[in-house]
Order: sequence, then C-alpha cells, then structure tokens
Amino acid sequence: MALAGVRVIELAGLAPAPFCGMVLADFGASVIRVDRTKAGVTVDTQGRGKRSVAIDLKTPAGVGLLKKLCVQSDVVLEPFRKGSRVFDSWKRPPPPVYMEFFFFNVTNVEEFLAGAKPRVKQVGPYAYREYRYKDNVTMVDGGTKVSAYNTKSFQFLRNKSVGDPSEDSITTANIPAWAVMNKLKGNFWKSSMVSVWMNSIGSGLFTTRTVDELLWGYEDPLLARLAGMSPDVDKIFGLMVNKNGSNDGEFVFHTGEKNYLDYGRVVTWKGESQLTFWNTNHSNSIVGSDGSAFHPLLDRNERIHIFTPDLCRSIYMEFEKDVEVRGIPAYRFTPPRSVLASKEENPDNEGFCISPEECLGTGLLRVSPCRKGAPVVASFPHFYLADDKYVKAIEGLSPERSHHQTYLDLNPTTGVIVRANKRAQVNILMNRISGFVKTRTLNETIIPVMFINESVVIDEASAARVHKLLLIVSLVSNFPLMIVALGAIMLGVFILLLVRARKQKTSEDETSYSPVSGKEKEDPQNGTFIGLTSKAEAQS
Repeated sequence: MALAGVRVIELAGLAPAPFCGMVLADFGASVIRVDRTKAGVTVDTQGRGKRSVAIDLKTPAGVGLLKKLCVQSDVVLEPFRKGSRVFDSWKRPPPPVYMEFFFFNVTNVEEFLAGAKPRVKQVGPYAYREYRYKDNVTMVDGGTKVSAYNTKSFQFLRNKSVGDPSEDSITTANIPAWAVMNKLKGNFWKSSMVSVWMNSIGSGLFTTRTVDELLWGYEDPLLARLAGMSPDVDKIFGLMVNKNGSNDGEFVFHTGEKNYLDYGRVVTWKGESQLTFWNTNHSNSIVGSDGSAFHPLLDRNERIHIFTPDLCRSIYMEFEKDVEVRGIPAYRFTPPRSVLASKEENPDNEGFCISPEECLGTGLLRVSPCRKGAPVVASFPHFYLADDKYVKAIEGLSPERSHHQTYLDLNPTTGVIVRANKRAQVNILMNRISGFVKTRTLNETIIPVMFINESVVIDEASAARVHKLLLIVSLVSNFPLMIVALGAIMLGVFILLLVRARKQKTSEDETSYSPVSGKEKEDPQNGTFIGLTSKAEAQS
C-alpha cells in the first residue's frame, strides 16, 4: 500500500476530516480517530479502515494520552483553534518579510517652478525587516470566523541599504503644504491667509528632509502653526508615521470551516463590510483576503481578490504563468492594467472618480478621499502600466516589468504563498490653486515621491514541509474526494504535519540592523506562514 507505515491521528470531534482519514486509511495508513468521551466511540459510513478511541480531555491523563498519540504519529488532522500549533503559526508566521523604500530626489526644483519638466533621481533601497503578527485574536460565530489586528513593526537593515537614513537627504514634494492648500481650495480668503503664513515661515512647495524624517515623521512648521489653532491637526508628518508597531484596524476573516473557498476572506474591516470612500457599491466593496492567506485548490482561470487598506480599495490579480520556487510548483498572479484603468478603459472603475474634474488616466488612483483630502495619487513604480504621458512628463523614470511589477506566487494545491513582491508608489498631484501665488506657474503634474517593495520568499524549512504534504496529496490524486477533503483542512487551515526527523532550528537573521521599533530582538520567524510542525517540536 502506498501509505503503509504512515500513522495518522484524526481529531474527528474537532475537525471535519472524516473523508481525509478514510482515504488515507484506504491507501494503507494507520488511522486512529479520537472522539470526546461525551460522544462515545463513533462508527460512521466513512469509518472503514480506521480505529477509534474516546478520550476525556478534561483530565490530565486524557490530555497526556492525546499528546502521546500525536507525538507517535506522522500526520495530525488538527482544527484551526486557539492553542493549536496551526493557530500559533497563523498568528506569528515563519518566512521573513522585507520592506524596501525607494525615493525620488527632485534635482531641478527652481527650473520646474519656472515651467521646466521635473527631473528626478531614484535613491534606494532603504531596507527594513518587517515583523508581522496578529493581536487580540478572537474566534467568533462558533469558529467559522476569526477577529484579529494585523500588527507590523520594522527594523532597519544597514547592509541591505544604500546609505544611512538618518543622514541621507531627499528633496521632494512638501506633502503637508500641498495637503493644506488642497483642503482650502475654493476658499480664497483662507487660502490667501495661509499663503502669507507659508511665506513667513519658509514653507515652500518642496522640502528637503532626511529619509528618517520622511518615513517616520518630523514636526512640520505649517502644521505646527495650524495645530495651535485646531486640536484636530497633527503637527507631525511622515509617510510611515504611526505605522511602526501599529495596525490598520480590526479585521474579521472567514476560517474556511464552512467552505474552504472562503478561507482567509475578509468579512469586515473596522466593523464595516463596505467602504464609504467611493461613489458606487462596486467600488466600496471589500472583496477577497488581506493578502496573507488564500484558499487551497486554486484555478488558473480565477481572479485573486485582495483588500488593501493602503489603497482604500480591493484589487484583483489574474494568472500570468507557471513558476517554481524552491522546487514547489506555483501559479503567478499579477494585477492587470484594468485594475487601475481609467473609467473610459474600464467602466467598473467609474466609482473611483469622486468628481469628473478629478478623474485621472490609466495607471493612477487618486486616494484623497481616505487621506484627509491630501492630493495623494497611488500607482505602480515608475508609472508601470500607466498612460505613457505620465512617464514622459517626468525626466528620470523608466518603468520595467522585472523591477516594478507586483506579483504573487501561490502553490495551487495548498494556496500557500511561496514568493511575493508588492510594489506601489506614492505620488503628489501638483497644480495651480487659487490664493496660493507660488502655484501660479505650475501645470498639472504628478510628482513621484517614493515607492515600496514588500517581499517574501518561503524559507527552506517551510518548503520542505510543503514538499512532504504535496507528496501525500500526489499519492491520492486519483481520488477527487480526497483532494476536496484535504483542501478543506489543508495547510494553514487544519493540517499539522509531524515529521519524524530532528528538530530543524531556524537561526536568527544574521543581517546587521539598527532597531527602529525599539526592540533589540524579534522572533526571526515571521511573514507568510506555513502551518506545519516537526515531531520534535510537538514533543517540546
């Protein structure tokens, strides 16, 4: 028999796994089904080839017996519940995530203000190790949903960066000034008053700041003046201010217990199932996962939907090609041009135009509605996939697929992320604003400020566990019922693999770093997770 000698524990009273255990038994595995004593030893139509045992888990002896059975087994069909190792891996994922920041230094400010084309030079990367973990996790609706906060923190990696962020300076758009001017648009008297203030304190349309200041915050003189008049104004500005050691709000996810296709799908964000930023229900829909988990049994023809708080919307990705990462087969999904297409090119995007005069062309998304009215525009790096006019308007841009494309490599059987690169760019829309004399010579221009590259690759230990799981799946691939059963309890949902081998230790990241979060050391195993554990770990 193909699986002769493989020992399986099926926690049938806790997870919907009878079909999985049944077919494993059919292929020669030794399967023991565990029931609670209150239910008694059960025999069902899917019980052939399996043995059953009833254990009282309220007693130390019962818990000890269950642990002994698990330690002596190769495969444990385990539920996604608090206390399980799968659950713990979901909270603190293994593979490391890296965040790189690239800035656009404007080298001809005076010429641009006089009417010339702006010229920029890319500076970067400034690399950080990104730590992800889920806080305040609560199972809801009988375990069919889970509530959590996605917390992120960052630590600077000096030897992966081009320079020192505390010393390197960047000349870029003065975002606080543009936010204030845009907010006062249409109010001539207030605009004129603030224009005088800007002149008196030397607040121009551009500013020169260190990378640290631009990312993690600095006190802006104009905001400080306004904060003295209105307590609602924060005098500190930074592209990543309040995003280190913080979260994007409460998420509620489907656990996939009712339907494996729902695994990881966002139910609500900040208590709401719909957004309120845009003009149509379609544009305001929260669709898909948060990008950290995907259902198993993926199809090349399906669209992968991801809700992105940074963009204040959901996006979709489509199959591009087959790839392989550490020997694991994967489907590459990428966002097509239609995601950020103009409403003329893609009518579904009409709701993202707040007003006709503010509609932008293909490749750009004006996110002012969720950025307190600031003229912030999102795009892919170097205006990749955007209308050519935006690239030609800036000297120094060169969009390239290999460097600027966002992609997601998913193993189709498990839905596990084996590699990913999220790339996005922050821009500022500059134009003439009545009441502000400094803008009178400007033509409408989208000035790039910064782009990020957030990346992850599955680590070797996790890849080895995926290989073993795929081997088991391949042995029973002629049985569709088995595939469906495995899909419902697959990696990261219900399956925990106990490998009969030495415990594989993951060493801490040896890369030198300076702490940004104030934490000298963090768990080096963090990122997109693989819910597997070695037998040695189960014994500890």
